[in-house]
Amino acid sequence: MGTGADAVQPGPTVLDVLALEEIDRDLYRSTLLFTDPFPLYGGQVAAQALLAAGRTVDADRLPHSLHGYFLRSGDAARPTVFRVDRDRDGGSFSARRVVAIQGGEVVFSMSASFHLPGPGPDQQVQEVPAVDLPDGLPVFELPRLFSVEGRRPPQPFPDGHWPTRFWARSTAPLPGDRLVHACVLTYLSDIGTGLSALPDDEAAPGPSLDHAVWFHRHAPLDDWVLMDMVPRTVAGGRGWYTGSITTAGGLLAASFTQETLFRPGRNPFRPGR
Repeated sequence: MGTGADAVQPGPTVLDVLALEEIDRDLYRSTLLFTDPFPLYGGQVAAQALLAAGRTVDADRLPHSLHGYFLRSGDAARPTVFRVDRDRDGGSFSARRVVAIQGGEVVFSMSASFHLPGPGPDQQVQEVPAVDLPDGLPVFELPRLFSVEGRRPPQPFPDGHWPTRFWARSTAPLPGDRLVHACVLTYLSDIGTGLSALPDDEAAPGPSLDHAVWFHRHAPLDDWVLMDMVPRTVAGGRGWYTGSITTAGGLLAASFTQETLFRPGRNPFRPGR
């Protein structure tokens, strides 16, 4: 565990984000409420939805993929209710669907699959990005994330208005439950955008539309992981990018992809424009 996990935690932590109240079978409610000038952060509702789904499967079945759709803007100052549907429990896989509800309307929907890990080869084809380790790198503030710190290495797209590559870890000690670490990874996975590397003279990225994560290997999220995002394409008013999360030891922990609206006009998040 990194030294940042030993720091005193002021205010809420990521574990407070993941504190869900069970109000009935397969029905959960978030408990952390706070004022936020922006719509409900997508990584928060996705992480909570994955945790709700994970509570309905056997503890030895771990998430291996999720696919979520952002349908409406949510509000962090009001609770979110999560309803889980148990689609199937097979010999080694469990499938779940989750809807996140505020004010009687679905703000987010997710399909998630859980797997009982079995024996087999463990191979990694793609090389780890050549990047400096986090110790000694400049601090990178990760907005909207509770108890998560960042470090910023040199960027593959230095002209981008938002870093597409950074180190991150939870400064709050996390329990040994691998489901919790997968949820914290999900919480982190939505904070950046690979589309920030694209020129914004004619169009700019907007709200997220959908998000998918594949979990390959366990990664302790209270130790450093590298988040690396790559822009892929913009077409039809939508932009799409892919990303990876790698441990400091060089293991590919997860892959993810996201599509966002991409509309004509200046990027409102780019400073000095």
